[in-house]
Amino acid sequence: MKRGILITLLSAIAGGLTAYVVVNTMTPDNVSVVGEGTGASMFRTVNLMQDNWPDFTYAAESAVDAVVYVKVTSTQTMQQAPNSFFDYFFGFPQGGGAPQQREKVGSGSGVIIREDGYIVTNNHVIEDATKIEVTLNNNQTYPATLVGTDPATDIALLKVDAKGLPTIPFGNSDNLRLGEWVIAIGSPYDLRSTITAGIVSAKGRTMPNYTGEFKVESFIQTDAAVNPGNSGGALVDKAGNLVGINTAIYSQTGSYSGYSFAVPVNIVKKIAYDLMDFGSVKRAVLGITMQAIDDKIADELKLSSRNGVYINEVSKSSAADEAGIVSGDILLAIDSFKVNTPSSVQEAVSTYSPGDKAVVMILRDGKEKNIEVTFKGSSQENGTVAEDGAVAFYGSSIKEADAETLEKFRLRSGVEIVELGPGKLMEAGASEGFIILYVNDHPVKTPQDVIDIVKKSKRTVFIEGVTPSGRTGYFGFGI
Repeated sequence: MKRGILITLLSAIAGGLTAYVVVNTMTPDNVSVVGEGTGASMFRTVNLMQDNWPDFTYAAESAVDAVVYVKVTSTQTMQQAPNSFFDYFFGFPQGGGAPQQREKVGSGSGVIIREDGYIVTNNHVIEDATKIEVTLNNNQTYPATLVGTDPATDIALLKVDAKGLPTIPFGNSDNLRLGEWVIAIGSPYDLRSTITAGIVSAKGRTMPNYTGEFKVESFIQTDAAVNPGNSGGALVDKAGNLVGINTAIYSQTGSYSGYSFAVPVNIVKKIAYDLMDFGSVKRAVLGITMQAIDDKIADELKLSSRNGVYINEVSKSSAADEAGIVSGDILLAIDSFKVNTPSSVQEAVSTYSPGDKAVVMILRDGKEKNIEVTFKGSSQENGTVAEDGAVAFYGSSIKEADAETLEKFRLRSGVEIVELGPGKLMEAGASEGFIILYVNDHPVKTPQDVIDIVKKSKRTVFIEGVTPSGRTGYFGFGI
């Protein structure tokens, strides 16, 4: 009797120990989840390791100190109502008195990417700023200078005079997967160092472009809560790596409605380093027009899949043209980056610089083909002469003003901006038809005069001249 009780007790203890060992070896390091499908014999087993569970404490604590609050001051000119008869008498327009300057204060976020004080934010955060201040998570405040901007990607680079600052390491936005957890860090509504979480909802998103301006957009879409003030802040993966810069929300109210958008870090990194090294972006161009593959194209070409993008046209003498790519080809991949939308092509090309090489995979006559491409720049080098005699100058074209134009403005000589393109002149506020008379206080008569003076400039270029309306005008830019 006693022997039977002892055996039963030992069996119970052994069973308990076995169950304990099984549970501890299976949970939480390796959990099997079985889901029943539509058919009786259809099952799916998913093994989730412990590091796949959404724990954001490490990412949040390691990244939050490198996200800063950006305070921006700008000056607005306000037209005041006339106060008396003297307002009219001294020439103030009817219905408005003397213009008054008024300061406007805005805010956003930024991300420290180098310990010596380089900070990435959005261009729309610091646009038209007369004063920029950056406050760290420890409440230390620094004045910031603007290194450069790239309106096409809405990225700007700031610099503060400091050393040993906390940073966020760059991740790889190409490796992000749909459904992957991410966190957004910023200062919405002046709530400093706010952290929200969500998943990657989509990749390669574009936004409606109502202005017609050149844009490079291939956003990461997430459902992490982002509001005004988050702009320029960090999108971070679970490992604490920077994977994007939060830029926009899709909302009819101006506040978060479920969707937010971030510029992929692979684009941000290229833009930031270009601004550090050159003060402007050296943008690579493939030289094609394209569209997503629809049913009509698929039927005409008898395609077995909708993978890739259809090339409508190849620009003459472009990188694509010189490599042998032709209209009607299907672009499948650029190096290892597969492309299925025009925005994904833009995203891939934007990571290269002029002169870089890449292997482009195309589909032609039903056969895949690899072609090496050497990317060209987005604009001709300064001094390049076009067929009409105009000379390339920072993305625009300048030409010696003709006799009729000089007579119109009663000038003896000058250099006219005959075409305005993306570049330093456009960013500085120049306009087509502007007549350049002086560059850095030196009179100019020909485009070569302009280029020679700019080549000797070490830091800035200051241009004086006459606007298309006949008024004296000025603008300047850094080099």
